[in-house]
Formats: sequence, C-alpha cells, structure tokens
Amino acid sequence: MRVLITGVTGFIGKEVAYFLRRKYDVYVLARKTSDISKIDSTDLTILQYGKYSELIDIFTKYKFYGVIHIASCIAIENTKDHFFSLVDSNVLFGMHLLEASKVTNVHWFLNTGTFWQHYHNESYNPVNLYAATKKAFEDVAKFYVDSSSLIFTTIKLNDTFGPNDTRDKIFNLWLKISKSRETLDMSEGEQVIDISYIDDIVSAYATMVKNLKEGNAIQYNNKSFVVTNNDRLTLRELSHVFEEVIGEKLSINWGAKKYREREVMEPYSFGEVVPNWEQKITLKEAIRKVVQNIRTTEK
Repeated sequence: MRVLITGVTGFIGKEVAYFLRRKYDVYVLARKTSDISKIDSTDLTILQYGKYSELIDIFTKYKFYGVIHIASCIAIENTKDHFFSLVDSNVLFGMHLLEASKVTNVHWFLNTGTFWQHYHNESYNPVNLYAATKKAFEDVAKFYVDSSSLIFTTIKLNDTFGPNDTRDKIFNLWLKISKSRETLDMSEGEQVIDISYIDDIVSAYATMVKNLKEGNAIQYNNKSFVVTNNDRLTLRELSHVFEEVIGEKLSINWGAKKYREREVMEPYSFGEVVPNWEQKITLKEAIRKVVQNIRTTEK
C-alpha cells in the first residue's frame, strides 16, 4: 500500500514515517526549502515540491492509496505576524492535498487535529487562531468528503514527547535546569496535563491506518478520534513524577508567571479514543525512557 505522509521534518511526522515504512510503501512530502538532511531515507521516498500546483502532478504520478497529513504551523500567540503562515500551512496547503486526493482517487485521508479545538471541553471553542485554522480545514474537508469517495478521518493530539525531541517542551526545559541548576519561573501549575509518549502516538496512527484498510472503513468517515494518556496530572504533580525519575529536586518558582490568555486548565475529555488502540506505556515509564536516552546520548 502506497502512503504519503506530510510533516516529516517535524518530530511526530518523522517518527510515524519511520514506523510505517516497515509495513507500507511510504513516501514523504516536503517543501524544497525544507531541511531534509536529518531524515533517514532508508525504505522511504522523499518527494519535494516548490509550488502547490506541483502536488497534483506528484499525486498523479504515484497514485497514493492513502494520505497521512501531520504538517502544521503551530502558533500559540494570536498575533498578526502569524496570520499568513497559519492560513497557508493549516488550510491552503491541506486544500491542495485534498484536491489532489480527490482527482487521483485516493482512498483515505488521515488528518491531524488538536485538543485546543475544545476550550472548556466544548464541542468547538478554539483556544487560539491555530486551533481555529485546524477546524477550518476540517470544514473544508467536508466538501471533499461529500463530493467524492474520499474517506476523511482526524486524530486529535494534545501534548507529546519522546526521545530525540528537540522542541522547547516542558521535559526538555526541566532537564536543562536540572543540569544548569537554574531556577525556572512558571505559573501556579494547577493546569491538568494530558501528554502522550511518541511510541503510543505512532501506534495510534498505525492502528488507524489499519482500520482504514478494512472493508468497513466508511464507518470512520468524517469522524474525529483522540490520543490521550490515562495518567492526567497537574503540572505541579507532573514535576514531582519527573523529580522522582531523575532523582533530584527541580528549582521551580511556582506562581512567578501568569497563566496565558485562555489557558487550558482541563484538557478535552469527551473525545472517542482511536478505535482498537490503547495506551501501552505509563507516563512514568515514558519519562524514564526519555531521561535514560538523553543520559546515554551524552556519555
């Protein structure tokens, strides 16, 4: 089965591609301006494009069976500097992918959404403009679903982490101050965190691809599913687990920062979990794996 994956220059997209290449004929899509030097091209094909108009030719040539769309522009703050990149990456790019999928009879399109589309646990209330553009793309996709045989499904993610994750995420920040002995200013830490380990996330995508291969895949059409962690802790509680794993106390100045505008205090909890998938790695085990990997790499 020939599958196209976007977002492979990012942490999640790369890991999904590396895993799925074991079973499928995986192609990854990247802009010509993207840095692909760190992508292991073994058992996968890298396709680069300059203009969106080139996508239809790529789809026509390779006849993909399915598309996994992970590429995204994430902007936490709602500033006008992000307007173009948010719409371009999260809506316009996806529209071209959908159009090419429809024209070339792609069977299914697996999209990536975010818990931030559900502020206050509502069916739709975007935390920020980033979340709004993710929902806008889903609305656009409805046209393609209703006007073709394309099956469109969304997996919604919240926080994510894992080995080799270079993003400026909380565990990386805590590891940094544990080494430097610096003090980190943070909010009161009462927000509940739903953070998933990369192996579980990759497993969710692989499971959903398997679901979409089945003869009854139409049951997943125009539906959204979530990847969530059974261990939901407040940020403060999470820091205690982290301290237990690394065996030392973190220097955190709790309450030194105000909560962000529209801070998510309770993550989305009404989503249906990806069918036939379940979490395999506990939060503490996952943190331990990340810490061990970093310490091994540094030796």
